[in-house]
Amino acid sequence: MAQMDPDAVAKAFVEHYYSTFDTNRVGLAGLYQEASMLTFEGQKIQGVQSIVTKLTSLPFQQCKHHISTVDCQPSGPASGMLVFVSGNLQLAGEEHNLKFSQMFHLMPTPQGSYYVFNDIFRLNYA
Repeated sequence: MAQMDPDAVAKAFVEHYYSTFDTNRVGLAGLYQEASMLTFEGQKIQGVQSIVTKLTSLPFQQCKHHISTVDCQPSGPASGMLVFVSGNLQLAGEEHNLKFSQMFHLMPTPQGSYYVFNDIFRLNYA
């Protein structure tokens, strides 16, 4: 299998993740596995169903992510990848954007794609 450019993989993942989050949060289920863990504002959640339940029960229906930066590093002997994202989150009906940071630890699947092993999300308050 040809080695993919980590920056290209990270960019494609970030575009897919946030467009799915903004339009169909239930569709994020395919990006996680049972061993996956989300830390959302300090709350740890493990497993596909628990993560999707958390993301779909957030107190807003519509939002739009505006990505400022995407940084990526290869991670460990298993060909994982760390992806660090920063940007702004615009909630429907809200005048001001919220700044956020999110870190993903992506791990390869036998099918040649990646899944989210770790996901850490924080709002950044000024």
